[in-house]
Amino acid sequence: MRKRNSVAAAGLGFLLTCAIPWLLPIRGGELVITNSILSVFLWILLSLLMKRVLDHEFKGGAGAFLVPGILSALFSLCMGIGAQLEQRQSVDFGQFGLWAGVLILAGNGTLLVRFAWDRILERQKAGAAAAKPAGAEGDNARGREKRAFLLTAALIFVCYLPVFLAVYPGFFVYDAQDELMQVVTRSFTTHHPLVHVLLLGGIIQLVHKISGSYNLGIACYTLFQMAVMSCIYAWGIGRLKKEGAGRGFALLSALYFGLWPVLVMFSLCSAKDGLFTGMLFMVVILLRGLLGAPERFFHRKGDVVLFAGSCLLMMLLRHNGFYAFAVFAVLVCAFDREAEFVRFRKRILILFAGTIAGYFLISQALALALHADASENQEMLTVPIQQMARVYQMERDSLTDGERAALCEILPAQALERYTPKVSDGVKVDFDNEAYGRDPGKYRKLWLQIGLRHPIAYLNAWFMTSYGFWYPDTVIDVYRGNSVFTFTYADSSYFGYEVEQPGVRRSLLPFLDEAYRRMSLEITQQRIPVLSMLFSPGFLFWAHLFVLGFFWYAGRIRKLAPFALSLLVWLTVILGPTYLVRYVVFLWALLPVLLHDIGCGSANAHGG
Repeated sequence: MRKRNSVAAAGLGFLLTCAIPWLLPIRGGELVITNSILSVFLWILLSLLMKRVLDHEFKGGAGAFLVPGILSALFSLCMGIGAQLEQRQSVDFGQFGLWAGVLILAGNGTLLVRFAWDRILERQKAGAAAAKPAGAEGDNARGREKRAFLLTAALIFVCYLPVFLAVYPGFFVYDAQDELMQVVTRSFTTHHPLVHVLLLGGIIQLVHKISGSYNLGIACYTLFQMAVMSCIYAWGIGRLKKEGAGRGFALLSALYFGLWPVLVMFSLCSAKDGLFTGMLFMVVILLRGLLGAPERFFHRKGDVVLFAGSCLLMMLLRHNGFYAFAVFAVLVCAFDREAEFVRFRKRILILFAGTIAGYFLISQALALALHADASENQEMLTVPIQQMARVYQMERDSLTDGERAALCEILPAQALERYTPKVSDGVKVDFDNEAYGRDPGKYRKLWLQIGLRHPIAYLNAWFMTSYGFWYPDTVIDVYRGNSVFTFTYADSSYFGYEVEQPGVRRSLLPFLDEAYRRMSLEITQQRIPVLSMLFSPGFLFWAHLFVLGFFWYAGRIRKLAPFALSLLVWLTVILGPTYLVRYVVFLWALLPVLLHDIGCGSANAHGG
């Protein structure tokens, strides 16, 4: 048997080695791999790996391979499609190499994923006997928790301080000037969430009126957000400790939240994405208690209030937070059949409905009180706008005179000429909301009839604005060539980095400022193997799916369910104008929670 496994492993290793050039955006052609001694080393390593997999005793029937097979097939397809998008900005679905590579990787990946999940289960079972019960609650325990929370929050905040001094007054970027000017001019729109506009602009403007300095106002807002994010992450670590996380894991998590550049960038950034991430982080942690033990959750009144407040702010800070939560609430209430959940269904319905009603009430009240302009539609229509613009740019002759005329009623010809595959900003900025509002049905019909003739163009248009969220090897350069206040984007658009006017960068630690500039605007970290993946939105997405797939495979749906909300948020961002790290920072923030839930962070890892 082992001899046959060795032969089979060598064959599988060879097929995987052959598939690599089809699934990676290799510059310089396939010969970089195929006609290289590197292919020999790859074949040996892959063969050894597959030998270990084949020697593993797989228990259960063919059904046990269903979940690993689905995950592997999706990953393989995304790798094949992503490689073509990265190379040529479109997908040739008729290419033999695409489907051959996908099939080879999916087949081998199914075995690899099943092997990895079985090993995780074995480790969890081995540690289950040594698992310690959760400590009893009491005044002394609560006192220790409070001290631990304050120390952890202080540690994270202190970790932020050197970067704050390096980039003083903070990262005032991503529509920051526009939000501030709405407060200064008292001319509001619902393009940006009004809660964030008032918070950001209110703090900066108040400090400016007192001190005469916009820089000091931006610094005060940055310090405020640093303090809030430090407290949120410290609270989350405290929750994980109460659930059995070891001290070492808690310390490493605190250092991760305080030092990992992606999280630091957005804790010190004026964009709404940082606070939104914090709220989503809290909601997911609280959902683990609500869906796992409803009776205990509702017994803790503070948790109920905290959940309602964090849900409300999550929806108020980003519009897509509302869409994700609304769908999540419907799915959970419709399909969760657990006995304890059913017993508390009415309370849960009231809690979900109350927070959604609160969102509508506050949103409408703010819009009315501030006389905010709510006529914009382009953010909701960014994918259709990009799809029609791609057809106009690349296959214009296929459009009839009537179609071109109708399209130009809502998108002027000069806007359509600005089409770039990776970002829709250049086109949608001139979208005529007034014309669209007069007869939306006409333009929906136009979009549909063009799409029926050009389905591949529509698919490629959507892929090009979203593939950075699901293809790990993506180089984020969507703003290449765009000039902003202090620089022109070149080979990377990883992070905005700058200070928009009226702020001015006054670095007190230039060497650290330069390090963040390079990470933001150059392909610095992408040149470092392995480490580069820890900066990749696509890699973080698949890391999440790997863990969530394990919960499904192991039958632990109660662990999987809370993270359905973060997946729904992810689904909303792939319908957005482009792929940027700012939209999915929550993938990094939730990583320690996933690691804890899979057993990596417990003092005694166990299955649960």
